[in-house]
Amino acid sequence: MTDTRADTRPPGAGRAVLGGLHALLGAFPLAYFTFAFVTDLVYTRTYNLQWQYFSIWLITAGLVMGGASIFFGAVDWLVTRRSGTHRGAGWHILLTLAAWVLALINAFVHSRDGWTAVAGEGIILSGIVALLMLLAAGMSALTYRRDAR
Repeated sequence: MTDTRADTRPPGAGRAVLGGLHALLGAFPLAYFTFAFVTDLVYTRTYNLQWQYFSIWLITAGLVMGGASIFFGAVDWLVTRRSGTHRGAGWHILLTLAAWVLALINAFVHSRDGWTAVAGEGIILSGIVALLMLLAAGMSALTYRRDAR
């Protein structure tokens, strides 16, 4: 027995869901990595170890959510790359991947004890990762805004 109902989903609905998941999940690592940089700054001013713990947890959460966002973004890109939409998404992809890899390195740096976890490489890596994520978000917004026209 076959189903005689017509498919009521608009064409491209699956692609919209993938893009929506990517955008939704992409907001989390942007916030987590940016706040990790802020908590590193606070740690260097107060020397309270709790701020270092906040930083490593934020970096870890950013890596997890960033991995999910990268996965759905890659699937979305693979599905839509032949349609010609999202032209110029290459910079967004490269910046996001670079930020994720540097955040992974930063997680290992932050796993050290006390001052050596943040001062020096830790805070520099956090700042670079936050900047890369902000640039990637800006590139994404420009790409999707231009494609919407």
